[in-house]
Amino acid sequence: MTEKNGREVEPGQDLQDTWTEICESLRAEIGEASFQSWIKPMRLIGHGDDALQAGVPTRFMRDWIQAHYQDRLAELLGDRGLTGGLDVIIHQDHGPTARADSKPAEARKDDTPAGPSHNGNGNGNGSGLINGAGSDEIGAPLDARYTFDRFVVGKPNEFAYAAARRVAEADVVPFNPLFLYGGVGLGKTHLMHAIAWHLRKTRPDRSVIYLSAEKFMYRFVRALREHNTVDFKEQFRSVDVLMVDDVQFISGKESTQEEFFHTFNSLVDQGRQIVISADKSPNDLEGMEERLISRLNCGLVADIHATTYELRLGILQAKGEQMGVDVPLKVLEFLAHKITSNVRELEGALNRVVAHHQLVGRDITLETSQDVLHDLLKASERRVTIEEIQKRVSTHFNIRVSDMHSARRARSVARPRQVAMYLSKQLTSRSLPEIGRKFGGRDHTTVMHAVKKVEELREQDTSFNEDVELLRRMLEG
Repeated sequence: MTEKNGREVEPGQDLQDTWTEICESLRAEIGEASFQSWIKPMRLIGHGDDALQAGVPTRFMRDWIQAHYQDRLAELLGDRGLTGGLDVIIHQDHGPTARADSKPAEARKDDTPAGPSHNGNGNGNGSGLINGAGSDEIGAPLDARYTFDRFVVGKPNEFAYAAARRVAEADVVPFNPLFLYGGVGLGKTHLMHAIAWHLRKTRPDRSVIYLSAEKFMYRFVRALREHNTVDFKEQFRSVDVLMVDDVQFISGKESTQEEFFHTFNSLVDQGRQIVISADKSPNDLEGMEERLISRLNCGLVADIHATTYELRLGILQAKGEQMGVDVPLKVLEFLAHKITSNVRELEGALNRVVAHHQLVGRDITLETSQDVLHDLLKASERRVTIEEIQKRVSTHFNIRVSDMHSARRARSVARPRQVAMYLSKQLTSRSLPEIGRKFGGRDHTTVMHAVKKVEELREQDTSFNEDVELLRRMLEG
């Protein structure tokens, strides 16, 4: 149907070579970033009625190529005697030999589409751009373990979990943006990945980018350096869902904030969903422009509190079931009491205990667990003293250290005292009676009541929770 130098050419090696040559010519014209994002993923399929056919995996990519590169590709084909033009079609299942580059299939680990049961890079991760082009260039890898069904829900995270599910399941944007915040290792990234996986499974027609704020900045700086900001803007402003992790990273970076602000506005104006995470609430992000803070506050802000003992125990039980290992309840309870900093460290501790059991062959007991985790447990005892906690809390709440030992029951004194007892329980290895003695000889039941009261207040009062979390971080640091 098509001709090269007057001779009919069937889809074969000659045509593949010509296609590769054309794509390399276009690479020189449009730059490496645009080539990697849009041209490299195209695959030559063969002939249509009177034109060549090139396949792409999504409608989004097809529309973009048709608008920006199809005419130029047709010109380059014509220069080589292929005058029938080019049709770009959506085509998922075609062989690796027809790509714009000629690398062997095993060298192209970024070609496989992301999905919970279809890993794209050999390590359980998929593409950060779901159902889109140039995924490894644009987005970040997704962890196949981070799905909704593997997220253990408890009081500290139930609101954030419900909000994330609503975004993933809604046909229209429910709130924009969804802003998730909380300390390190509490589940923000897990929820963002879970949204992407759910959309990958239920809405394959929607384009989703997940990446860190650091990678967003890196791509923006590279686009500036390569004088290619138009493609950058179009890539990020044409998606259905944009998810940016750890947005606090761009604090103080004015140019990146400016571009992020305009990207944010463009997507909101188009009714596209934005999901953002940070370690602090929008109002507490230092070095962030006021107009951007205002935008971040205009949707739904959902915080993830520090884990409770019950939630940590539930996470460990779920993790043990997933690993298919019968871990004694006493061991799980011990870990839930001792490893309180974050979920990642908690799961890492269980991984070590199970690995020791499987590799060495010793039964999982409280004694072997303590032996295997001796360094982690030593670190978890923090080296912080009750006296240090009392001084720090007294300074924070503007009371005297002597009030920690006094019998005064005024709320302005009793509440800080309860916070100090709570932190003493969390950050030291002291028993309840020992803690009570350090607070004016109080009974262990008083300490138990204080711990329970502070946990309740942390769930009910965001401002109070942030005070306690700040104190905890300062003491741990």
